[in-house]
Amino acid sequence: MATIFSNALEHTAQAVTSWAEKWFPDAYIFAALAVVVVAAGAWFMGAPLTQIGIAFGDGYWSLIPFTMQMAMVAISGYVLAVSPPAAALIARLAKLPRSGRSAVAFVAMVSIIASFISWAISLIFAGLLVRALARRTDLRMDYRAAGAAAYLGLGATWALGLSSSAAQLQTNPASLPPTLLAITGVLPFSQTIFLPQSMLLALIIMLVSICIAYFSAPRDANASTADDLAVNLDDTPETTDIDRPGDWLERSPLLTLLIVALGALWIWHEFSSKNPLIAITNLNTYNFVLLLFGMLCNWRPQRFLRAVTQSVPSTAGVLIQFPLYGGIAFILTKAGAADGHTLSHYLAQFFVTISTHSSFPGVIGIYSAILGFFVPSGGGKWIIEAPYVMQAAIDLKVHLGWAVTVYNAAEALPNLINPFWMLPLLGILRLKARDIVGYTFVQFIVHVPLVIFLLWALAGTLSYLPPAMP
Repeated sequence: MATIFSNALEHTAQAVTSWAEKWFPDAYIFAALAVVVVAAGAWFMGAPLTQIGIAFGDGYWSLIPFTMQMAMVAISGYVLAVSPPAAALIARLAKLPRSGRSAVAFVAMVSIIASFISWAISLIFAGLLVRALARRTDLRMDYRAAGAAAYLGLGATWALGLSSSAAQLQTNPASLPPTLLAITGVLPFSQTIFLPQSMLLALIIMLVSICIAYFSAPRDANASTADDLAVNLDDTPETTDIDRPGDWLERSPLLTLLIVALGALWIWHEFSSKNPLIAITNLNTYNFVLLLFGMLCNWRPQRFLRAVTQSVPSTAGVLIQFPLYGGIAFILTKAGAADGHTLSHYLAQFFVTISTHSSFPGVIGIYSAILGFFVPSGGGKWIIEAPYVMQAAIDLKVHLGWAVTVYNAAEALPNLINPFWMLPLLGILRLKARDIVGYTFVQFIVHVPLVIFLLWALAGTLSYLPPAMP
């Protein structure tokens, strides 16, 4: 039976990958088509074309801060990884797996565990681990399957950990919009991500994901290695001896040490004044820490700058595609029909209307997954839909903390096939979305029914939790 299951997963993954390599468009085309679909939906709901165009233009630059943060995630992670100390650490970890399939499962495990602390750490570290594993000459690992495994932290579990934007927003009354605070009150982590049911859900998803990653990975004979895919794995920045006196500072660690010392003062203040696990989930803090470590580990400014130069091409997809999703979000939330309501409002109202106490987790989970396909932003999307969803949870006497978990678990589902969040990882791996989507799609078709069922089944073990006002 296990052999039949393994063969079925492997053949399905290979079939979908073969299809994707031929038919799946570049991630930019995917984003552009999403713009057209959402614009058409808003127009069909009654929004004037002029208003749709204005919303698209207004939203196009709305994700610029986040775009820069994501670009820096790729740059800072790469810079640190190619430094001698970090490269040595990752290389030691890469020696642990004994087969190509176990290497893929190992990457999946590392990615998922790291995602409970920070999705950014998960994405970058797992991606760099894949590259290190791919350099092993004694291991025939499918590079595409390993790349898909590196994505599982963000594609399956990140929102069930400390990175959960919705859980973080709900635990901090200062961050919640007044209208939402008046509906839900404050929900501490103990009622959301640290609920026993939420942790059980995360554990089940993690184990299932690792198993699928292992059994869907091609065996040695069918594996496509990085060499087979013509992927350049050379991460070592070239060093050139410069003898001109004016270039002395480029080769001296003096400026590096001064800048790192100055930054260390801020880091000490940040982590001593906040919960360290919460502080590191802030993208600005994460990037700052990673970049300073990158400077320090590269030691000389010359080497650091060469690493930055080599990392920049990996940010191209982020820089050109994220603005399109900013436009999509504004069309969904700003382009109103004659009654002033937007497409996101109509979608939320539809799913809330057809919900009952028992069906609420499954129905809202499906809605959240659908909207997440077009608005791939955990915190931003929660602000959009939470007023409708949480009010419905109160009316139907559903545990409010579990309603947040429903959102968290379902929100991650479209990530498995949406290229949006893949872009920084793809830049590091030097692959395209179509290279890994066959393997993430196998995860997707298993996760959707499993997650929706668990959200419904575990909801039955919880009693109604009324709002707790600050």
